[in-house]
Amino acid sequence: MSATTRRPRPGETQGVNYYFVDHAEFARMVQRGALLEYAEFAGNFYGTPRAPVLERLEAGTQVLLEIELQGARQVRASMPEAFLVFLAPPSWDELVRRLVGRGTEPADVIARRLETARVELAAESEFDATVVNASVEEATAALVDLMGLSPT
Repeated sequence: MSATTRRPRPGETQGVNYYFVDHAEFARMVQRGALLEYAEFAGNFYGTPRAPVLERLEAGTQVLLEIELQGARQVRASMPEAFLVFLAPPSWDELVRRLVGRGTEPADVIARRLETARVELAAESEFDATVVNASVEEATAALVDLMGLSPT
């Protein structure tokens, strides 16, 4: 589960959806090396606590992280054996449609997110595999297949 400096959204619970921390605590986590990866996104910080990931890996359990490009590069640097999967939109037009269609962010935030997406799409070759997110069901099935798991 990720730690974040953003405020909880309605219905989100501390320790269930995220570990919600303030900027000072997040900085302490970075300084202590308590995060496997972290990145700033849309004015907030997000990071993956290192200890739970290592505990699961040591127990033989696969771990799936949903992280941004900056975080993926940090994981690759510290864990070269990690298998990185790039989650791609079906097309640029569909990505724009999805972002605008949510109606949750102002135009300047959408513009920043699209610029970030251009950078991320250019980095696709840094990953070991690509899954196209045409639908949640199809993307999930592709990830399960890549992980070698059978759905339950």
